[in-house]
Amino acid sequence: MNAMELLPKKLLSRPSAQAVVLIAYALVTAASVHLLTKSVTAFLLLLASLLLLYYTSFSNRTKWAAGAALIFLVIPLATSGGPAYQSYMEVATQSGIYIAMALGLNIVVGFAGLLDLGFVAFFAIGAYTYGIFSTAQANHFIPGDLFPLSGSSFWLFIVIGGFMAALFGVLLGLPVLRVKGDYLAIVTLGFGEIIRIIFNNLEKPVNITNGAMGISSIAPPTAGGYAFTHPNQFYFIVMGLLVLIIFAVGRFEHSRLGRSWKAVRENEIAAQAMGIPLIRTKLTAFAIGASFSGMMGVVFAAKQTFIDPSSFTLLESTTILVMVVLGGMGSVPGVILGAALVTILNLQVLTEVTNWLNQLTLQGVLQVPSALSPSKMQRFIFGAILILMAVFRPNGLIASRNRRVDPPHLTAPAPKAVVSSAVSSGTIRGTKEGGMLR
Repeated sequence: MNAMELLPKKLLSRPSAQAVVLIAYALVTAASVHLLTKSVTAFLLLLASLLLLYYTSFSNRTKWAAGAALIFLVIPLATSGGPAYQSYMEVATQSGIYIAMALGLNIVVGFAGLLDLGFVAFFAIGAYTYGIFSTAQANHFIPGDLFPLSGSSFWLFIVIGGFMAALFGVLLGLPVLRVKGDYLAIVTLGFGEIIRIIFNNLEKPVNITNGAMGISSIAPPTAGGYAFTHPNQFYFIVMGLLVLIIFAVGRFEHSRLGRSWKAVRENEIAAQAMGIPLIRTKLTAFAIGASFSGMMGVVFAAKQTFIDPSSFTLLESTTILVMVVLGGMGSVPGVILGAALVTILNLQVLTEVTNWLNQLTLQGVLQVPSALSPSKMQRFIFGAILILMAVFRPNGLIASRNRRVDPPHLTAPAPKAVVSSAVSSGTIRGTKEGGMLR
């Protein structure tokens, strides 16, 4: 390798050069999104600036500051002013909701190694917690005509929804965490379906959830007299919560609790022999992961202003699992990338391809049966993604990386007095030439 080939690598290894490249890339992609009428490719490239930021050698504080600038300033400004603004904001908001849920599932599946196929149930619990009490629905079983609560209660219900989801996570974990592997997956799958069926039928003898008709006219959040009634405004709420969740997950991952989760995932017997309480550790993973999903359920209910059991099907749980597997189980940046890609694939790419095929069909160029429409083949596409990832890249797009911890004997040399006494007593003998110990 000559000097000309080494020069770009040396330049890009400097933080200043990385900053120039990142700023130039973000500006070019932001301008492309702003100038083009509607471009999925340009929007994806703009979001990729966050991934580029992750691979820089900046300090953590600099990365957080730059990430906040990209999320709260660059992306909204780049997408504003055009006819596709609402579409871009909707995709970004939905991506944020799914990223938060995928990070919660990653704690359960990626960190603790517990396969959960009913994770959307916690999302539903959070949504119904806010939906019931922010409408007159609660008056059916609580006397006094105290409801609906005002939109200012939304901020409190984010915490309450997370707590209720965590509580149900513990209630689920207590009887089932003694089973493992496929049996645990089947039980969690059943739990997710049971919650949906309960919400679908909990209208008799007391109407709590309004059954299959769902709950409508859910109060939008308010703050200081300002109402968040426009769907695009939820982008900032979702991203604010997402930043807090990412920060919390990062702290958990490298904490004592996070190391306990990974120890249980790798070998339960060895973890228990080291003094790690298995049941408590697993329950904590379920509770914390479920709480993230419950909080986003509250946001989802307030954003949609209508919820019903059909929004919380097995397909949603499968979609979240695909996000985790695609990105990389146990990898926080990988899960974020996987969730964003799957959400954009589902909301924009499949829709755009379907519209394009419909136009070709109307023009008589190509005849595509409606049953083969890409938007109707979500299950097939997500299943194919899982199979391909399992075969060709089982660790995901961005594999998890553990911090390197050097053994004590490499970092703490023996005291000189101990070495001297050992040499003088003949315990350690070395050759003068090679210095090798015998």
